[in-house]
Amino acid sequence: MSRRPRMATVSLAGCFGCHMSLLDVDERLLTLLERVELDRCPLTDVKQCGPCDIGFIEGGVCNADNVHVLQTLRARCKVLVAVGACAVNGGLPAQRNHLALGDVLQTVYRTGPGLDAASAVPDDPELPLPLDLVHPVHEVVHIDHFLPGCPPPADAIWELLDALICGRPPQLPQSLLRYD
Repeated sequence: MSRRPRMATVSLAGCFGCHMSLLDVDERLLTLLERVELDRCPLTDVKQCGPCDIGFIEGGVCNADNVHVLQTLRARCKVLVAVGACAVNGGLPAQRNHLALGDVLQTVYRTGPGLDAASAVPDDPELPLPLDLVHPVHEVVHIDHFLPGCPPPADAIWELLDALICGRPPQLPQSLLRYD
């Protein structure tokens, strides 16, 4: 490849642990930075995604903004990777799926312990519209590769990215895959 591949990362509804696991590749992070050009990601503080070769997605889809970000990433990235339990199956954020969204909002903002009697559910138009259910990313857009785990081990992330950067299909050994 005559140019370095461009890579974008996004965090949707989740804990941000998969990005932390990416940082856990330790000194290999310097090698990664020599091999890719970073687009949207926390390290660059770039908020919009340009044309990219690899999109790294963590987190489930819980609101209208998540849907927009995910659809934009799909349109601009050649390869999308769902990273972590939240992106792969909804993870912890999806544990609210058996509850009615209205009931959750009332409990969190109006009736929960310690709340002021005048507290209200936020309705600022700047806030993204919550979805009734939290979805794994593949229910919203096509995903090319899945890397499960909560979070996946840094070595698994490294192996997957190394394969994609080198233009080969990722084939991780079972010892690097976690389903927690």
